[in-house]
Amino acid sequence: MAGLVREITDDTFKEELSVAEPVLVDFWAPWCGPCRMIAPLVEELAAKYQGRLKVTKINVDENPLLATRYNIRGIPTLGLFKGGELVDQVVGAVPKAQLESAIARVL
Repeated sequence: MAGLVREITDDTFKEELSVAEPVLVDFWAPWCGPCRMIAPLVEELAAKYQGRLKVTKINVDENPLLATRYNIRGIPTLGLFKGGELVDQVVGAVPKAQLESAIARVL
């Protein structure tokens, strides 16, 4: 399962989001406990929805421009993008069912 979640940056963000399928972006930081808690779930979702949903993550400490642009105030924040536009957002280490419900709305 490892390796299905692509690490993106401020510089690669636009290119990574210019794909046909919806994109899940995990806004996180290495020091964030809840971010580390949901990382295995994000990997699991990447495997489950492979081919239908692109799953990425961005370190907000190293890439502050996107965190500012999308008004990320708490992490983890999982943003769901369709056609390059933010269409849904889930903040915090939430249960798997809540994430899957948000994903279902964009698929």
